[in-house]
Amino acid sequence: MLYGEVFSVALGALRANKLRSLLTMLGIVIGVAAVIAMVALGTGAQKAVKDRISSLGTTLLTVNPGQQRGMGVVIADQNAKLTMDDAKALEDRGVNIAGVQPEMNRTLQVTYLNKNTSTSIVGTSPNYLTVRNYKLASGRMFTSQEDEGKQRVAVIGPAVATNMGYETADALLGESLRIRGLQFQVVGVLESKGQASPFGNPDDQILIPISTARFRVMGTDRLRSISVLAPNEEKIPDAMADIQKILRREHRLRQGAADDFQMRSQADFLNTLGETTQVFTYLLSGIAGVSLLVGGIGIMNIMLVSVTERTREIGIRKALGATKPNILLQFLIEAVVLCCLGGIVGIVVGGGGAMAMSQVFKWNTQISPSAIVLAFAFSAVVGVVFGVWPARRAAALDPIVALRYE
Repeated sequence: MLYGEVFSVALGALRANKLRSLLTMLGIVIGVAAVIAMVALGTGAQKAVKDRISSLGTTLLTVNPGQQRGMGVVIADQNAKLTMDDAKALEDRGVNIAGVQPEMNRTLQVTYLNKNTSTSIVGTSPNYLTVRNYKLASGRMFTSQEDEGKQRVAVIGPAVATNMGYETADALLGESLRIRGLQFQVVGVLESKGQASPFGNPDDQILIPISTARFRVMGTDRLRSISVLAPNEEKIPDAMADIQKILRREHRLRQGAADDFQMRSQADFLNTLGETTQVFTYLLSGIAGVSLLVGGIGIMNIMLVSVTERTREIGIRKALGATKPNILLQFLIEAVVLCCLGGIVGIVVGGGGAMAMSQVFKWNTQISPSAIVLAFAFSAVVGVVFGVWPARRAAALDPIVALRYE
């Protein structure tokens, strides 16, 4: 069998109908491009979530007041609460605890001169930076003495100044902001943590001493959460056991009674969100993969039409000595070449689309080499699978009947 001649004849047939070949490839191009773009979007989102949670520290544990469910809806348990006494008990009696950071939070209006913005006011302890893995871009963190003295000092996130129309947060360093009618001097600026997430923008917040927040701003002893830092990842189970034992004793819970608080580790968030984004990636890729099947069906239809149109040509080739394998291979090569060319163009379009989404919409995308290989291989398989039937039909034609075909 003269493979070179068969390959040349197949390519010649495709070149003879350039527009039809191009339109036939379109389904494969769209399918491959969609798969690569969707996988890039899902992989980028997964990486962004992982980086965001990792930046907060994988040994961070978060304790929240307990919740109960009613009629399928999560509702707050008004009897469950966390207080400064709970935080102090954890700090004093926690054996496997490296740091405790109580936190109360409320969204309030902040004004400076004639400008204002609504931002998250976080009452917290001076060890916030250590426990939450934050750094200062400039200035300093407020001290324990300022916390005990209920001083009106603040550390702002960079987005606070941006929302007020300033290019840099340093423009507010040393200035006085007004929160609920009280003036707070800005003593420090947090280093940016990056883009906003579905759970809030970590750069859009103002830290104030928790004693100041309790007695001068929020007027409550209830904490939104208590962040606890374990010494290392191996000590996380021990730290969680300490938290449970200490808080149950503080809340005077009887043996057998359910906890009125919840504990979550950053590792739990990382695993849960990673699995969720992975499922969505598979879902989006599966939906995009359907277009590959549609493209394959389109190729099969066009190849069947091509067989009908070229019946007389097939009869002439058989009369000149072409065998069934020759005809089968020719039409199979045409289908596979169409799919492979469509796959190559789809890779370029999909990669370009992923980069465009990253640049224009500022979405996190990451092009996966495995997705490129898989999409291209799948397009080649589609060419083989959907090209076999038209090829077999062409090879099975009777030469005498084919020569008589008008």
